[in-house]
Amino acid sequence: MPKNVNLYPKKYCIILSADKYIVGLTGGIGSGKTTVAKIFETYNIPVFYADDAAKYLMSKNDDLIKKIKKLFGNDAYSGKHLNRKHIAAQVFENKDKLMQLNALVHPAVGKYFAEWTAKQESNLVIKEAAILIESGSYKDCNEVVVVTAPEQLRIKRLLKRDVSSEQEIKNRMQHQLTDNERLKYAHHHIKNDEKHSLLLQCDNLVKNWCTQSLLIC
Repeated sequence: MPKNVNLYPKKYCIILSADKYIVGLTGGIGSGKTTVAKIFETYNIPVFYADDAAKYLMSKNDDLIKKIKKLFGNDAYSGKHLNRKHIAAQVFENKDKLMQLNALVHPAVGKYFAEWTAKQESNLVIKEAAILIESGSYKDCNEVVVVTAPEQLRIKRLLKRDVSSEQEIKNRMQHQLTDNERLKYAHHHIKNDEKHSLLLQCDNLVKNWCTQSLLIC
């Protein structure tokens, strides 16, 4: 995250209490969508991290654990810990298995999100999700924000962050939507290309929400 991300005070925005207005935030791996989400949090906007929620539920939700074991076998878990390598090896070569896994996980995440949203005082909440479009959950959002970055920059970031090889990263990218495909669903486009100011783009978007009276800034 940029060092100057906390330029904006935590209480920069006053949140209105009303019906929930859901903003979906997505982007490919290495695009920086989580960094963007963290910037929005400095405006006192609640952010739900769908990928983190999925990991939590796959390790804590007994009903979901049973269903995953039925789909992938008992080797899917080591005790209560998800065996990610075992599952990844199966879904990488079998798209049907991936679709079946998503069909188990996404309804559980959707329920968890609804419960989380109901507890928020804010009427505007952000849902950060890697596969917001693919899962169909973008349909439940009032707006969609797509974060993009050049492929080589994304690879560079991921090589610093992960232990994956460049080829493994490219393989993962091939299993995701392209930026152009995501942008078809976007109401807003944030460019995280190290040429455009990320903070300024986020600030302009928050001001736009203020203009719509979704926030008071």
